[in-house]
Amino acid sequence: MGHAHCAHPFDWVGPPPRVASSRLTSPPSFPVLGLRLASSPKPGKKKFPNSAAHSSPRAPESSPDPLDRGESSGIWLRTRVVCGLRFAEFVVVLRPDWPDCSVAVPPEEEIMDEFELEDNLEFILQSIQELMEDQGDDNPFGEANQNELFESLVNYDQENMMPDVSVADVAAGKDMQGIPWDKMLFGRDQYRDMKMKNYRNYQNLSYAREDALEECKQVEKDSPYYDFHYNTRRARPSIIHFQLRNLVWATTKHDVYTMHNQSVTHWSSLDQISTELINADDCIVPKQRGHGSQSVAMVQVTTMTVDSNLLVLGGFQGELICKRLDDDGVVFSTRVTDDENAITNSLEIYQDPNGSRRLAAANNDSSIRIFDIEYFDLLKHYTFPWSVNSVSVSPNGKMFAVLGDHEDGLVVDPNCGEAIGSLKGHLDYSFASAWHPDGNILATGSQDTTCRLWDIRNLSQSLAVLGGRMGSIRCVKFSSDGRFLATAEPVDFVHIYDSFADYGKSHEIDLFGEIAGLSFSPDTEALYVGIADQTYGGLIEFTKRHQHHYLNSLW
Repeated sequence: MGHAHCAHPFDWVGPPPRVASSRLTSPPSFPVLGLRLASSPKPGKKKFPNSAAHSSPRAPESSPDPLDRGESSGIWLRTRVVCGLRFAEFVVVLRPDWPDCSVAVPPEEEIMDEFELEDNLEFILQSIQELMEDQGDDNPFGEANQNELFESLVNYDQENMMPDVSVADVAAGKDMQGIPWDKMLFGRDQYRDMKMKNYRNYQNLSYAREDALEECKQVEKDSPYYDFHYNTRRARPSIIHFQLRNLVWATTKHDVYTMHNQSVTHWSSLDQISTELINADDCIVPKQRGHGSQSVAMVQVTTMTVDSNLLVLGGFQGELICKRLDDDGVVFSTRVTDDENAITNSLEIYQDPNGSRRLAAANNDSSIRIFDIEYFDLLKHYTFPWSVNSVSVSPNGKMFAVLGDHEDGLVVDPNCGEAIGSLKGHLDYSFASAWHPDGNILATGSQDTTCRLWDIRNLSQSLAVLGGRMGSIRCVKFSSDGRFLATAEPVDFVHIYDSFADYGKSHEIDLFGEIAGLSFSPDTEALYVGIADQTYGGLIEFTKRHQHHYLNSLW
C-alpha cells in the first residue's frame, strides 16, 4: 500500500493528489460539511498555508470553549468531518464590520494546528458556486447562494456528541445517523447527488473506471436482508490509514470490538456499555518476556483481528499487540521489523492443517510472518516483490490469498511461501479478501472499485465481478453460513450479496461517512458497520430479516 505518513486516513473528494510513486507521503485535500467554533490558534504550530505533510498522525487537541471569541479580530472557525466529506482544516475569521458575513482567509503568519491542511472556506464555497453555475437548474442546491450555503454550514454544525439512534427513532422518521436533513439547506437526495457527482476515488495506477466496471455482473439491489436496529455513538470507530478498513469485529451478536482514538473498545449491545480494553497511546508492557516480546508505546493502530479469546492489533511502525480477552493486561507485544516501511496492514488468526492455531501478519515491508499463538514464536517469514496489503487463509489452512501493491494477487502455499496460483483481473492495488466457508470461493476487493469472485479450482478467470457505487472495495466479509458476502466502500456504501442467488441479488446500505469496517456476528443474526465521522459517526447494528415477522420482533 502507499507508504502513508498521512494523518487523514480517508479516501477523498476531489482529484487524487500528485504523487511521484505509489508511496503516499502527504495528505490530500478533501471536503467536509460542518463547522465548529474555536478560539485563536495557539503559537508554536505549523503556519498556514504551508504543506500539511508530517511524519505521523496525531489526535487533535481538545476544543476550546466554543463561546470564546478570542481577540477582537473575530471568531475563529475550523472545519470538521461530517457526512464523510472533509473540507480540510483551516481557520477563517468573522468580524462585525464585514458585511454579509464575508469570509476572509487569515494571513500567512497566523499559526495553525499541526494537522491542518491548506484549503479554506472561501475556496469551498467558490467550488460549490461554480458547481451551481455549471449545472444550472440541475444543481443540487437550487437557487441557494454562497451566503445561504455558509449560513447552513455554520448553523447546523453539531458541537456536542449526537445521541444514539434506535429503531423506534427511525420508525418515527428520524435519520438512522441522526442527520437533521429537515434543518439543512439541502435534502438527503440533493446531498447524495452532489457527492456522487463530485467524489473521486483514489487510484495508485492509471486506468479508466469504465474499464474496471466493464465485466460487472448485473445485480438487483432491492433485497433487504438486514434491517437497521441501533446506532451508538459510544463506540464510535476511528481510522489511522485511509486504505485500511478492518477495524470492526463482532464475536457474538452482542459483543463488538473496534478502535476509537487509539483505544480498543468493547461494545455490549445487550448492556449498552462501552469498555476500554487497551489504550495504545500508553506504554504497553507485555506479561510474556522473551520470544521477541518487548514494550511498545504510542502505537497508531492500523488494523486488528479478534478470534475466540485472542485480540491482536497491528501498528503503523510494525507493532503487534496481543491480548487474551479473559485476562488483564497484554500478553505479548513487539515490533516485527525495523524497516521504515513497516505498517501492519492485515492480520488473520487461523488453524493450520495440524490443528495448531497461528497468526499471519502482513506488512508494508513486503512480508508475511507466521506466529504461533501460544508463545508467539515467529515460525515463518515470507517475502514478496511488493508490499503486502492483505492476507487471508482458506478454511482448511492450506492456502493464503496474498494481495498487495500490484494489480495481480497470489494464492500461496503457507508451508513454503511459494505461489500456487495467480489472480489476474483487477486494475489496481487490492486491500481486502475473504474465503467462503466451503473453501472453494475467494472474494477480493480492489481500489478499481470492484470485488472479484474466484473459484479456487479454476483461477484462469474470475467467477464474477461485483461493482461498487463510488469507491474502492476496502473490506470484504462472508457470513459464517456462507450465504452472504458483505463489501464496504471507503465511504457511504455497504453491499450485501446473496450467494444463494448466485450473487445476483443484493442489499445496498446507503450511509454518509468513512467506513471503518464491518463484521457479521458468528450466528449471522447481526451485521455491524463502523462509521468514522466526527459528528455523525457511530457503530451501527443491523439485524437479519426473517421470513416470519414474529422472529424479527423477538430480537
